[in-house]
Amino acid sequence: MKRSNEPIFWSLFGAGGMLAALIGPALVFITGIAVPFGLVFSPDTMSYSNMLAFSQAWTGKIILLAVIALFLWHAAHRIHILLHDFGVHAVTTVRILCYGGAFVGTVIAAYTLLTIKA
Repeated sequence: MKRSNEPIFWSLFGAGGMLAALIGPALVFITGIAVPFGLVFSPDTMSYSNMLAFSQAWTGKIILLAVIALFLWHAAHRIHILLHDFGVHAVTTVRILCYGGAFVGTVIAAYTLLTIKA
């Protein structure tokens, strides 16, 4: 039986989809509605100093990297499947572009988060 790397991409897609479904709407509500309009949180909740302190802590870095990376991998797999459904069957090229873009975005996010010093 031929080995495949498809389970790796499916697991990243599944984790990103679950995160997008559970956390995505909450992020949109908090960052786009609740904080700017002062509904649930004060407008100072997402000030630069608070967000910088969050991104300087290791737990904050891990949370931010998980959200960014898994959203990227989920989007990459969705785009890959969408292009296949539209009739783009250059499988190797599409995979390199989609998953390579997600990988590069993950590396950039990890590097950026690691360069934030306390």
